[in-house]
Amino acid sequence: MEAAAPQNPAEPPPAANSVELTVTSAEQMRELGRRLAKLVRAGDLLLLSGELGAGKTTLTRGLGEGLGVRGAVTSPTFVIARVHPSLGDGPPLVHVDAYRLSGGLEEMEDLDLDVSLPESVIAVEWGEGKVEELTDDRLRIVIHRAVGDTSDEVRRVTVTGLGERWAGTGLSALTA
Repeated sequence: MEAAAPQNPAEPPPAANSVELTVTSAEQMRELGRRLAKLVRAGDLLLLSGELGAGKTTLTRGLGEGLGVRGAVTSPTFVIARVHPSLGDGPPLVHVDAYRLSGGLEEMEDLDLDVSLPESVIAVEWGEGKVEELTDDRLRIVIHRAVGDTSDEVRRVTVTGLGERWAGTGLSALTA
């Protein structure tokens, strides 16, 4: 994994609480998730965005491994959400797939994410525009990949910390 150069020189540079990485394999995406686990704590909300097959679930699988949670982290597409309890002293992981949900937070109220958030790490795939109201402090993870008929495994991952919680957090640790 290596830090990526800005794709377009006309684009503004990433904010101080943002990092861009290049990931070239599924194992590197899992490793990024394991590194991310060292930075997160109970109460953290992660929003994962990217095309189908970009690696959102693979990243979350690595996050679960790093957090030491029970159960295999797989796509919760059809069950919407899965809770993975901690096997140790860490927080549980709540893994949500909001792809099939069209509404905002109101439609997700039945999941009780607002109740789970203080003691859990919540990773929401396809959560943009749906769960931001839960907290001003969140980690936005955008995974870009080539689309169409391609076997290109290269992913550009942008991790941006929003809110006070992430203002002083060294996201550059993810590039190590």
